[in-house]
Amino acid sequence: MQYDGSRITKPCEPRPRARGRPRAFDRETALGAAMRLFWQKGFEATSMAELTEAMGIGSPSLYAAFGSKEALYAEAVRHYVDSYEHHAWTCFHSASTAREAVEAYLLALADALTGSLYDSPRGCMVTLSSVGCEGHAKLGALVRAERSVSLERIKTRLVEGIESGEIPASTDIHALGRFVQTVQSGMSILARDGASREELRSVAETAMLGWDARTVPVSP
Repeated sequence: MQYDGSRITKPCEPRPRARGRPRAFDRETALGAAMRLFWQKGFEATSMAELTEAMGIGSPSLYAAFGSKEALYAEAVRHYVDSYEHHAWTCFHSASTAREAVEAYLLALADALTGSLYDSPRGCMVTLSSVGCEGHAKLGALVRAERSVSLERIKTRLVEGIESGEIPASTDIHALGRFVQTVQSGMSILARDGASREELRSVAETAMLGWDARTVPVSP
């Protein structure tokens, strides 16, 4: 015991702890967790409670880091594209012909969409998104813009095929591009419903028969 002239204190009495800063979190890991949840359930069906639990943070931290649920979704879509699109497009870009490029793209999708390459939800997050139909116009525009990227890449490759003489000049490039895009969308839905990698590879192979029917010049 000590006497300081005004009060008696205990030498070993602990001082009150000052409030520290909140525990930091790994932003990239948290964003990845949010992406997977949105990928599995969609925007509207994913609650804030589910997001904070999956991300391992509280609501204040989520809003401080991402701004809103809408902003988090937009960032999750970009994270998805940055993280996964190369699996589908690497062989497409390196192929020597338009046909080889499209075939490689569809076969790569059969692997990626069914989770055969990595542990991920089935289907394509962007293709399966219905956020634009749920009353979120800006997010819907974002998703549509990402979907249009695929079509433009395919059409650009088709134009190169025409220029090289591989594809007849009379080919309707837009229609053929839409055909490939439609096959991709259908494969994504089938993957979400549980179709196997082998089933989707068969779809891709069958789609190439349709490709040949539209692009192989008819002998006179």
